[in-house]
Amino acid sequence: MTDATLKQQRKRAAKPMLWIGIASMVMMFAGLTSGYIVSRSYLMDESGWLMFEIPSIFYVSTAVILASSGTMMLAVKSSRKGDFSATTRWILISVVLGTAFGFLQFFGWNELFNSNIFFAGIQANTAGSWFYVITGFHLLHVVGGWIALIVTAIKSTIGKYTVNDYQGVEMAAIFWHFVDILWVLLLLFLAINR
Repeated sequence: MTDATLKQQRKRAAKPMLWIGIASMVMMFAGLTSGYIVSRSYLMDESGWLMFEIPSIFYVSTAVILASSGTMMLAVKSSRKGDFSATTRWILISVVLGTAFGFLQFFGWNELFNSNIFFAGIQANTAGSWFYVITGFHLLHVVGGWIALIVTAIKSTIGKYTVNDYQGVEMAAIFWHFVDILWVLLLLFLAINR
């Protein structure tokens, strides 16, 4: 088997593997949200479920991460045109917005902590613990996406992509859109099922 053939096979397998990875992440979050629902239904009957308002900063972070999805769409559009300096710029803007999202999450957790909603310990409540776990696991996926975006920006800068081959940009965008949509769905889930 030649190097060119092997490279083509890897390229063809990349997107299906990404979708398999995304499907496994969906299953993980389905398990987490199912655990949340079961805990809530059991503890609501026992009056052991703490009802609390989601800090508004989490809604601000939602706008930020949605904006980053828009900038990734512009990165892919620039790649299609062969304008890789614009591609790199849009990806880096997405990285900055993703970083801002992460900081806003920490500010939101700090606000919860200051409202005596703890992750663990004697004063912790299951509702708060689930909130931290679900949002924390999501932030870990954002960090993974953030790393993928940085690698993609570097490859774009050094000329690894062409107008005929920018699959790496598309794949980074697909994953980034996934973490963005996932956040919106998780926040809606947590807001509805308080």
